[in-house]
Amino acid sequence: MLLVLGGCNGGKQGAVGEAVTAERIERGRVLLAQYQCGSCHAIPGVADARGRQAGALDGFGQRSYIAGRLPNELPFLAAWIADPHALVPTTTMPSMGASADDALAMAAYLHALE
Repeated sequence: MLLVLGGCNGGKQGAVGEAVTAERIERGRVLLAQYQCGSCHAIPGVADARGRQAGALDGFGQRSYIAGRLPNELPFLAAWIADPHALVPTTTMPSMGASADDALAMAAYLHALE
């Protein structure tokens, strides 16, 4: 599942041209806690996200690649969160059952980390 990046109007865009708003970013922060992403990852700003089994996600918005393989662009990151095995079948990251909308919100939060 890949999401399509919409045209840019000076701000970050989500899937199919959806603007990345402060509300979407905040929702992503909350969802990262609800999906318990912090049990594996350390994630700044997310309560109890101090996991050490996977990489820390601080400064994620400044990274060039997702999992060292995919361009760090919002649609790819949302697709990665929704179904990592569809993009990298050998990944150890589990599929958490996130909807496309939830994955986009979580991706927006991670992209906001600088």
